[in-house]
Amino acid sequence: MGSVLAATSPSPAPAAAGGGQGVPAGLLSVPPGFTMPPVSPVLTTPASDQPAADAESSLPNPGTYEECHRKCKELFPMQMEGVRLVVNKGLSNNFQVSHTVTLSTLADSGYRFGATYVGSKQTGPTESFPVMVGDMDNTGSLNSQIIHQLTTAVRTKIAIQTQQHKFVNWQCDMEYRGDNFTSAVTLGNPDILVGSGILVAHYLQSITPALALGGELVYHRRPGEEGAVTSLVGRYTGDNYVATLTVGGAGAHATYYHKANDQLQVGVEFEGNTRMQDTTTSFGYQLDLPKANLLFKGTVDSNWVVGATLEKKLVPLPLTLALGAFLNHRKNKFQCGFSVTIG
Repeated sequence: MGSVLAATSPSPAPAAAGGGQGVPAGLLSVPPGFTMPPVSPVLTTPASDQPAADAESSLPNPGTYEECHRKCKELFPMQMEGVRLVVNKGLSNNFQVSHTVTLSTLADSGYRFGATYVGSKQTGPTESFPVMVGDMDNTGSLNSQIIHQLTTAVRTKIAIQTQQHKFVNWQCDMEYRGDNFTSAVTLGNPDILVGSGILVAHYLQSITPALALGGELVYHRRPGEEGAVTSLVGRYTGDNYVATLTVGGAGAHATYYHKANDQLQVGVEFEGNTRMQDTTTSFGYQLDLPKANLLFKGTVDSNWVVGATLEKKLVPLPLTLALGAFLNHRKNKFQCGFSVTIG
């Protein structure tokens, strides 16, 4: 929600980002391992204050603002159209390249080359920095980002998007993770000469081990126009469910995630836009059959759009097949897609 730009990640698996109002969709999917474990406090406290200090330090880090709705949104299938072939090749422990060929009747067909570099600075079992991700299509358009951990609590991201030979968008993020809170600042497309740009500030605080509250401020400015949009978020995490509500000047966004068992997960999402005077309710589920190497996702919403995706891994071959279909009953439109991922 707090990201400013829209770009495409070269990795074959899409990631959902938290929803909200006032800002376009996320710039790039956060690479695996970006979530950081809580940092234990090192300061000593007097014996009389020890119980209060223990209660304070027991609160977990709530994660980032953008992750609040992610648990539910990951259950929904992504629309597929046409045919896509993805070939991933690891050149070393730190470097990987990918080739993607897309054939479509609705969008432009083309080829994309992607590269991912993961540094040797290991901060956890699955975390290494810096991380550099980029991809370029056959027209010369480039999407790239760099993620680096400056300290144990501070991480930064820089993302750039070009369209052929012109710079289109760029943004810089700075994130600080404390013991029980996370704050972040994003600066997008700043232009000092023209006096334009977008500034996004996030803050998320753990109130109890299960409850987290936070807010977002989005400020944009350009010649002859400026404005700000604020929103508040609350998230409650149970043993097998997560309920999240975001309320702001642009509308409301609520999600509920429930894990029925190891194979079945369900989610409900509600989005209301006050400017468009429109509301949408969606139901999604994910069925995982690990013994059969099958992953099935389905969804239906209040606009009578039904969709599903089926993913099958052909073990022991490094091959994954995916089939997706969406049907809009109200508009009487149907689209389907097929993808093959090697590596």
